[in-house]
Amino acid sequence: MPAAPVPPAAPRRRRLLADITPLRENADFRRLWFGNTISYIGQQMTAMAVSLQVYAITGSSFYVGLVGLCSLVPLIVFGLYGGAVADAVDRRRLGLVSATGSFVLSAALAATALAHLRIVGVLYAIVALQAVCFAMNSPARASMTPRLLPPAQLPAANALASLAGGVGQMTGPMLGGVFVGLWGYQAAYLIDAAAFTASLYAMWRLPAMLPGEGDADPAVRRRPSVMEGLRYLAARPNLRTTFVTDLCAMVLAQPRVLFPAVAGLWYGGGTSTVGLLAAAPAVGALLGSVFSGWLGRVRRQGFAVLLAVGSWGAAIAVFGLTRNLLLGLVFLALAGCADTVSMVFRNTMLQSAAPDDMRGRLQGVFLVVVVGGPRLGDFLAGSAADLFTPTAAVLGGGLACIAAITLIGLFQRGFISYDAGRPVA
Repeated sequence: MPAAPVPPAAPRRRRLLADITPLRENADFRRLWFGNTISYIGQQMTAMAVSLQVYAITGSSFYVGLVGLCSLVPLIVFGLYGGAVADAVDRRRLGLVSATGSFVLSAALAATALAHLRIVGVLYAIVALQAVCFAMNSPARASMTPRLLPPAQLPAANALASLAGGVGQMTGPMLGGVFVGLWGYQAAYLIDAAAFTASLYAMWRLPAMLPGEGDADPAVRRRPSVMEGLRYLAARPNLRTTFVTDLCAMVLAQPRVLFPAVAGLWYGGGTSTVGLLAAAPAVGALLGSVFSGWLGRVRRQGFAVLLAVGSWGAAIAVFGLTRNLLLGLVFLALAGCADTVSMVFRNTMLQSAAPDDMRGRLQGVFLVVVVGGPRLGDFLAGSAADLFTPTAAVLGGGLACIAAITLIGLFQRGFISYDAGRPVA
């Protein structure tokens, strides 16, 4: 009888969902990702619990707002310093020490709650110290990824990191409120402390990550400095442009401070509407991470960043014209999705094009931009809304972002032609 026909090779299916190859193939990255995801959920729970506790003690939203200021200043100051330290020491050890500090501080918050200590200054001090630990930990942790994975898997790894962040931002505050309501503030803090053990275990299992192995100049290894990192960044147009594009989005077109105003003026809603507006970009970012399988096939990553940031600006501008709540939420979600795409490629370019002995410092700059940019954007949007109208502030910000990105594309031709297969800083 004739042989059965050999079926043609099945065409390679284009992935749509997040690529989990880094989780499947690398045990160190898998442990680190799960540990960071669990600990980030715990951190978000603590952030919610601290806000609730400060409000319960003071009854003042002003004092609750000071919680954010207490964390912002250390994040900006120590973000740059933490990056320099990450380039000078064993990153694994730095991650372990800083994560242990966060664990101890969460336990300290639990102790204050169990002791019924009603002194907001103590809470502020602990929050500031937690921000210092995070600022020291974040550059070290982010610069570990290129040591663990091949360059082709970095987009998938960054998309998975974004997915973990989205899950933490959406579930952490909710769980924090639930646990505080059921068992008190100490419950959220103790769970946060327990969650840090997952990150500690993951880092403990990592190999040593000594500074600049493989490609560092010995002089740089001996004397890494913040200013040296900034000078390196200033002389590298592609890497520099990744930060400038993010600032275009976060400073020029950041509408979140206007949500309380537009909820009432545009949609006739109240606090629940404000909550929906605030949640929509996070939902879009989470969806962008879930459906990120295609990102690993993009080679023109610089051009993709420009398109993504331009899409953010366009979505914000259209949001400024909407007066239908559902449409407004859709466009905010689209903006959040575009932000995820931009973040994945910007971080991938930073990890691929920068030498290992500079990655910690550049990740420190990345942290400062991510933390400080939106705050500056809040100030700009609030000022524009007071001078003109919320509509003018939102619409004008979105259009300004598009204009800025267009100018970057015209004057930074090398960024447009950036090829992931031949990364050039």
